[in-house]
Formats: sequence, structure tokens, C-alpha cells
Amino acid sequence: MNIVVCIKQVPDSDKVTIDRETNRLNRAGVPSIINPFDENALEMALQLKEKHGGQITVVTMGPPQAEEALRSALAVGADKAILISDRKFGGADTWATSYTITLALKKLEEPADIILFGKQAIDGDTAQVGPGVAHFYGVPIITLIREIEVSDTSFKVKQVTDTGFNLWEIDRPAAFTVVKEANELRMPSLKKKLAAKKAEIPTWGVEDLGAEMEKIGLSGSPTKVNKVFAPPIKMNKEVLDGEPAEMVNVLLHKLRERKVL
Repeated sequence: MNIVVCIKQVPDSDKVTIDRETNRLNRAGVPSIINPFDENALEMALQLKEKHGGQITVVTMGPPQAEEALRSALAVGADKAILISDRKFGGADTWATSYTITLALKKLEEPADIILFGKQAIDGDTAQVGPGVAHFYGVPIITLIREIEVSDTSFKVKQVTDTGFNLWEIDRPAAFTVVKEANELRMPSLKKKLAAKKAEIPTWGVEDLGAEMEKIGLSGSPTKVNKVFAPPIKMNKEVLDGEPAEMVNVLLHKLRERKVL
């Protein structure tokens, strides 16, 4: 089984700031990590490989330093890694990103039987790239997956919902986004960490992928960030005194006055 995991290197969200002129994240000097939800997708792939065999190819799109994320994936057990990197890809929105990643998946030696993503990235929080890649690649997708069972022709999956879960069966090949509750990424062994440091990771750019220029990067993105701002913090608070029952009545009265209830 050929398993592909799409991951993203993201800035540590606790230390990130916004460039008010470009409306982009300031990544300089900010530690980068594998998107935490993508770690769940990677662990899901490792478990599927242990049970059913096959190989895992990890793919990411980003600047040259995103290679660090790929080496981290190799250190826990992925077999191959591909870096999609070219300055012309810069500024891509989720549509252009999905298109570009799909070109890389179609360039792999073996077609994917299953494509895994984290449920969303912690920097953009759009949850759009997984479905976008599935669309361009031409496979169905089920989001928010917690469990996957594999047969020769299909997958049986458990999808998390607000009220419980759904059970689905879907033909192979297919794509899935994986939720945090599914698992926890294992720690790398020293042997694999050393091997990952020496591993050859190819970098594919615009010419390697044969990308259409009007569909990539900032110019090929149909959506643009118009403005980024922090919502104003309102400290118009009021402290109530008295017995609990009295305070509850006062609170309910005030909420009704403001038409909250």
C-alpha cells in the first residue's frame, strides 16, 4: 500500500506575529514545528504500514527550511520525503497550494492508495487543503477521521462528529483528514534520527512539476488577505456582590436587558 502524508511546517503559534504591511506571518526568529494535527496523520500512516505493509511518502510545501519537518517525519518511520519549494510558490492561498501539492503527488513513482492530512493547520485554520488536494487528485475524501480499517478494495472509517461518530465505507484510493483524538505521534529512535539526518530529500520546483504559472503563488491565488488585525479588547466588566441566588437573579436581569437571553 502506497501511503502519502501531506504535512506542513508551521511557526510556533505562541511566538508568531503579523506583518501589518504585507498581512503575512513574521517567521524570522520564530521556532518552527510540524503542524500538530499533521503528526496525527503521520502516526496513522505508521500504524497502517505496520499492519498492512507498504511505504510512506511525506510531502510538504514551503521554504527550504521546511526540510526540517520532513527529516522529523523520516526519523519516526516515514520512508521517503519530498520538498516542494520555489520562490514562485510564495504567497499561495489554499487553492493554489492544493493545486501545487497535487502536481507533486501525480509526479510520484507510484500512485497513492491513501492520502492523509491533519484536520487543519494551526496557522491558517482553514481545513481546506486536504479537500482541495483530493479534488485535484480525483479521489473522494472523508474528513475528521479517528480510525481506519483497510481491505483490498475499500476503507472503513470512523468519522468524529459533534454528537458522536459516523461509520463509512469508501472505495480505494481515497483521502482523509485525521483528528487529534486518533493517536499520539511516537518518539523517534536514535538510529532513525541519524538516518534521517543523512537522507536525501529531493526538492521540486516550478519546472520539476510543470506548474501553470497562472495557478501558483500569490498571483495564482483567487483569495487575498485584505487586512489583518487583532480584535479590540473590551474591559467593560462588572463585579456582582451578594448571595449566590441574588447574584443569579441580577445577572439574568442584566442579560435580558442586553437581549442576550
